[in-house]
Amino acid sequence: MTTATVRQDGDTLAFSGALERAAVASLWAQLRTLGPGLRRIDLSAVSRVDSAGLALLSELCARSSIAQVNGDPPGLAELRAAYRLDEALAFAG
Repeated sequence: MTTATVRQDGDTLAFSGALERAAVASLWAQLRTLGPGLRRIDLSAVSRVDSAGLALLSELCARSSIAQVNGDPPGLAELRAAYRLDEALAFAG
């Protein structure tokens, strides 16, 4: 099992590891300590995303002013299509 982590680098949240159900609670705990002014999410070091990981990411985007998601880990495109989310992980209708 790959441990998922997140760190803030300026206005970017950089995730790594597998964004899966088993990691989501730990990631939320890490996200509570992050500062304001977030504009981007970097997924370039993410190995895969499941529906719980997608829910975490889309909730982050909805709660903040994140306007850009970079990276396309395995599972993300399929889940975005299934849940009808756009590239910024907002409901596309």
